[in-house]
Amino acid sequence: MGASAVGGKSRMRTLDMVYISLFSALMMVGANITSFLPFMVVGGVPITLQAFFAVLAGAFLGGRLGAVSMGVYALIGLMGAPVFARFQGGIGQIISPTFGFIIAFAFTAYITGKMVEKNKSMFRFIVAALIGTAFSYVFGTNWMYMAYKLWAQAPAAFSYKMAWAWMAVPLPKDIILAIFAGMFAHRMRKIVKTGK
Repeated sequence: MGASAVGGKSRMRTLDMVYISLFSALMMVGANITSFLPFMVVGGVPITLQAFFAVLAGAFLGGRLGAVSMGVYALIGLMGAPVFARFQGGIGQIISPTFGFIIAFAFTAYITGKMVEKNKSMFRFIVAALIGTAFSYVFGTNWMYMAYKLWAQAPAAFSYKMAWAWMAVPLPKDIILAIFAGMFAHRMRKIVKTGK
């Protein structure tokens, strides 16, 4: 694995690039779970597995490589590939009310990864995953609120409280998945490092 994940050389290796590509691809799948389960859209906000994969990327790859993998995913989508939620893509997505979450995912991976690079206990992984998830919600929800208020033509009754009410729907799922991601990444890093 890369330097961030196992403390090796700082230069990016071929295996690092494979992992970056893998997690970018996983984000593409996680973003479009609603194509198979269309009822997982609440108030125009798709309930996806993106937060889970962002946290998992950071916890498994480390802060630097995790953030790079999420950045690659975002760039692929901005270049026009239909990899964002509901198969959206293109530079125009920057003005989407939910684009803040796309930005947040790179930071989510970085924060999660940095938190586990020094302390590799199971508890630390779970806490890091929960904090990373919390960051994505705070950043993404505030972006969404500002977008609706400034350029996305929200209904007059739309409020900050309403924005968070929308986010309350996927939040329990993402808390559970964050805990699972922390546990899974802790186990997988141990297997990759020790072979056991």
